Order: sequence, then structure tokens, then C-alpha cells
Amino acid sequence: METGTKYELKPGMATREAFGKALVELGRVNQNVVALDADLSKSTFTSLFGKEFPDRFFECGIAEANMVGIGSGLASAGKIPFASSFSAFLLNKGFEQLRITAAFPNVNLKAVGTHSGISIGEDGPSQMSVEDISLACSLPGFTVLCPADEVSMMALVHAAAEHFGPVFIRAGRAKAAIIYAAGQKFEIGKSVQLMDGRDLTIIATGLLVAEAIRAADQLEAEGISARVLDMHTIKPLDRDAIAKAAAETGAIVTAEEHLVDAGLGVRVAQVVAETHPCVMECVGIQNTYAESGPPEALLEKYGLVAKNIVEAARKAISRKKA
Repeated sequence: METGTKYELKPGMATREAFGKALVELGRVNQNVVALDADLSKSTFTSLFGKEFPDRFFECGIAEANMVGIGSGLASAGKIPFASSFSAFLLNKGFEQLRITAAFPNVNLKAVGTHSGISIGEDGPSQMSVEDISLACSLPGFTVLCPADEVSMMALVHAAAEHFGPVFIRAGRAKAAIIYAAGQKFEIGKSVQLMDGRDLTIIATGLLVAEAIRAADQLEAEGISARVLDMHTIKPLDRDAIAKAAAETGAIVTAEEHLVDAGLGVRVAQVVAETHPCVMECVGIQNTYAESGPPEALLEKYGLVAKNIVEAARKAISRKKA
């Protein structure tokens, strides 16, 4: 991509809906793909799979821990299970089973957490998952994916099915802007450079990728050239792209709809410290739970929109010059 590349961000579907549609596609081509849900199939869109493949759909009720155990058992029997629920329930209620029945034996379970972050909106903090990335990354052997739009979600669901081993896929409730053209290729562990820049790099994931693009356009108008990376794979990280960005631009801003204490920013900082130390700023949720409210208002209040990335970029540039 060239400096100053402009993106026409178009309205798209929520990544949870894209997950449901991708799962149906998988079911049509692979009879070993099965789906499990915890009484939320209409919300997670696994109901689409259940309607077309009722014999391969398992409704586990309001029991995420049991669902994970059942899914791990199916994986041990040679199936490719996709177990889904809200991220807050899947990771918190199911963590013990994710640890013991999936991570420790390294089974081929695909755990899909929907309604992640605070953009779930009015449902409130009890259902807002702001810790899920850190919890999933803490599980040895897990691959952690956080797609930014419907195109990347559908591609990465297919990639997850082809990858052997436990995977966590993070999906959202809010509709996400379409960033990618149909047919864009994605590889687990390899970020996508959306824009090139010489002054700093914005590394974003999930819903914040579109905000990073908007921020880069604003910065370009101010004479600041920003590289933008979509870090759709949180684990394993694209260490080469991070090290290259640190060396070539000398400043990094991370952006995520997650607690900054233990998410993308922390993981990127570890790579930066080990490869090429540089100035860093982190945009994310600052050591708090959010309140109930409209998604757009929550993202604004808790500092997860383009203007916050722009402010962090200005600060990083100032520190870099100093």
C-alpha cells in the first residue's frame, strides 16, 4: 500500500453474523464440522448452521463450561467443533474447561466469543467482555483471532477450520465497516498492512481497525504519515511486521476494544522491547468496566474512536522528536 491510500469504508454486517454465515459454508463442504451453542444461537448466528444441519448442531443450554467440555470431546473424536457464546460467558465461565479439556491436551476445538468488547451496548457490563483477549492468549497452544470486518471474519473462520489446534475467534455485536474487498487473502499469524507511512505505525485489531484508518487519514491532513497494520491474529503475533514498523517508523500506537492492561498493546510492547525499542502509546479501555449505553456513545466515552488514536499519535510523535 502507498502513503496516503484512501479507503472508502462502507457499512457492513456484524462479525458475529459473518461468523454464522461462514460456519454454514464450512458445514456444506466438511461433514466433520459441528456446532455447539449455549442457548444464544440466534445471537451468535449458529442458528443458521442448526437450521441447515440439525444433526450436527448441539444446543447445550446455559452451561458454557459443559459446552466446552462436550466440544473438546467431539474434537477428540475427530470432529471440528465450533463452540460459541458471548465472549464474557465463554471465557469466564468456560475458562477451566478451556484450560484442561482444550489447551492442555491440544485438541482441535474452535471457541467463538461473540458480543465482545463494550460495543455490545445496552446489555451492560455483566455481558461486556473486556478481558477475553488476555484470557485466551494466556492459554498455551491457543491461536487467537480478532477479525475486523465480515470479509476477514469469513476468511479466518475457514482458516481456523484448516488449522489444527485450539482457536479462539473474537466477534462483535455492532455492525463493522467493510475494509477488505472480497477475495482478500488472510494467513494466521500474518498481519495485513493497509496503509504505508514513515512517521509512525498504528497497529489495530477488530472494530478499531476502521477507526485506525480514519485516524490515519486525519493525520495525513496534518502532515503526519501513518502506517496502519490490521493485527487480526493476536497470537501468534506477526513479530516481523512489528519489528519492521518499529525500526522504520520509530513510533507505534496500538488500538483495541479491550483493556490496555493485558491486550494487544502489551503483547506488541513485548515484541518491540525484544526486537527494536521505540516510542509506544496504547489506545484501549483504561482499567475500568464500562456502563450500559448506546454502542457509539460508549466507544466515544471510553476513548475508542479515531480522534483518540489521533491524539495518541500526536503524543507519540512528540515523544519521538524529544
